[in-house]
Parts: sequence; C-alpha cells; structure tokens
Amino acid sequence: MEILTQVIDIFLHLDVHLNAWAAWMGVWLYVVIFVVVFCETGLVVTPFLPGDSLLFACGALAASAGSSISLWILIPVVLVAAVLGDFCNYEIGKWLGPKVFTKKDSIFLNQNHLIKAHNFYEKYGGKTIILARFIPIIRTFAPFVAGIGKMTYLHFASYNIIGAFLWVCLFTLGGYFFADLPMVQNHFHYVVLAIIILSILPAVYEFIAARREKKK
Repeated sequence: MEILTQVIDIFLHLDVHLNAWAAWMGVWLYVVIFVVVFCETGLVVTPFLPGDSLLFACGALAASAGSSISLWILIPVVLVAAVLGDFCNYEIGKWLGPKVFTKKDSIFLNQNHLIKAHNFYEKYGGKTIILARFIPIIRTFAPFVAGIGKMTYLHFASYNIIGAFLWVCLFTLGGYFFADLPMVQNHFHYVVLAIIILSILPAVYEFIAARREKKK
C-alpha cells in the first residue's frame, strides 16, 4: 500500500520529482526518460508507466530557468524512444502471432481472428496507430496487435513515425509553453489529472458506444 501511495505521488507531482532527479542525475535524466518512454510504448507488460504526463512535465522542466534539460535534446530523445518502442512492440506481436493464433479450434485464438486483425489494420491501421498514441494503455497495445495482425511493415512504419512526432511535440511543447502559467505552476497535480482524464475519454466513449451497439 505504501509503494502504491509513493507511485501515485510520483505521477501527480512529476514536476517536483523531475526537478530533484535532474539535479541529482544531470544529463543522465535523458537516459531515464528514454527508458520509460520506450518501455511504455514497447513492452505490453508496462502500460502503467507515465507517458503523456511525463512528456508534459519534461517540457515544463525544460522551460524553467537554470534547468539542466534542453528542449532541443529532449524532443529527439523522446521521439526516438517512442518510435523504437512501437517498432519493438510490433516485432514482438509479429513474433508471437504464429504462437498465439493456432489452427486448433478456439473461440478466440484462431486463424480467422488473425486474418480479421490483418484486414482491419490494413484498412484502418493508419488512423488506429496515430490515434492510439494519445490514449494510455491503448498506446501500448496498438502496435502489438498490429504486429500480430501482420500489418504491412512500411504501412506501420510511416504511421508510427507520424503518430510519435505528433504525440511528442504536442505534450512536450505544451508543457514548455504553458509552464509559466500560474495555474500550471500552482496546481500541477490537477493539470496531470486533467491530462490523464482527457486522454482516456476517447477510449471510454468507444467502450460505451460498443456496449450500446452490442445491445442493439
């Protein structure tokens, strides 16, 4: 319980913790940020890691006077981590696909589902990969499912890069340019909560819409 409380505190007060870590680690903080973003996007077992709020907090930290974090180093570092993370997740899904989906009779795991996933990503994959970047948890699983569905590599790569660029720039630059606002400075934890809530709203909407459609 105490560990959970500490994790929540870190999530809600990322600005304070990042300042402390920056003073302690210096440029090594870039490595930590890279690893967190890579794991959040590249490993299906770590969807709980902060993404949107971390980028926003890093952008805000880069805007503060005397900060050891440079926005022009931060953006390329995070962008590379986000792109490589999705590529890694895609390859894991592609590798696991033949092992997960077998020819044996199964309600969920069969070749028909694999073919449907492939067709879905070929038709809607671009929009799915880009929009998934802005939805926590979905962001982690979208490239994994794309790999399982064997979405064309070049098709996936192009939307992966576009989505990563939009995601990274929106949140890091958002934090950078809004960091001086009194509301952000005095109520950063509320800003983080707002970012999390706004990020999951599309997923909640789709879930409710799917439930209603199923009932019909």
